[in-house]
Amino acid sequence: MVELEVDCMTLPKEEMRSGGHRDRLNPYRVAASLLLKRLIWDLQPESWRMRKKLSLLRDEHRGEKAIILCNGPSLNEVDFSNIENKNIFTFGLNKINLLFDEFSFRPSCIVSVNPYVIEQNSAFFSSSDIPLFLDRSAYKLGVKKRDDLYLLDSCDFPFFARDCSMSVFQGYTVTYVGLQLAYHMGFSRVALVGCDHSYPNSGIPNSVVHNEEKDLAHFSEQYFEAGKPWQLPDLAASELYYDVARRCYEEDGRSVINASARSELTVFERESLDVFLND
Repeated sequence: MVELEVDCMTLPKEEMRSGGHRDRLNPYRVAASLLLKRLIWDLQPESWRMRKKLSLLRDEHRGEKAIILCNGPSLNEVDFSNIENKNIFTFGLNKINLLFDEFSFRPSCIVSVNPYVIEQNSAFFSSSDIPLFLDRSAYKLGVKKRDDLYLLDSCDFPFFARDCSMSVFQGYTVTYVGLQLAYHMGFSRVALVGCDHSYPNSGIPNSVVHNEEKDLAHFSEQYFEAGKPWQLPDLAASELYYDVARRCYEEDGRSVINASARSELTVFERESLDVFLND
């Protein structure tokens, strides 16, 4: 595990709610919060069932390639038929299902951990036959129990989970969770697609806002419809953890590349999707 200094960007949520950092950090409060959340989840039989299910996926795709489909506007420029023809494993993120009316393509699985996204998309998550990796709060947010649903425990301690059966760290972006799952499942080369890493919205990172008109920050204008709450991204914090993921992959002889058509993210080496698919 890559070790990190715990600073104001990596504190548990309780320590961040004042809108920045506190003058001093109470380590006992942080430790108690982490322990309590862990105990509440571990005392439920569902946590042990999910841990076993996730363990069975460990290294199941060792040495293979995978694509993580992020939700930036450049996702509309992807030729999904090429991905289908190569039969490559794909992680769809959040509301990737908004593409389904236009394309026959379906991702191998879908990952979502943000409570606003899960609640707003709960009807689809409950009815879809695509395997899902959702935050363990999914049931409370309206998602029905399914055999191919994997619940993830999101830990507040900053780390990169090489084994996701116990917990993951969200790293300020669902893409970071996708990278942990891809590592857990054994993929050796992972490409990010649609990771524009650029938003037209302004405001305090992580704050909850409501779109007044069309959503221009994602591949669909209906992604967060007018009046729907969503959290503004924290690009600086997500870059920090993208770098953690990059180093963890490289330490094990694996790699992550950015194959997005347009992207402001410079942490990962750039490569075209066609090259990645045909390499």
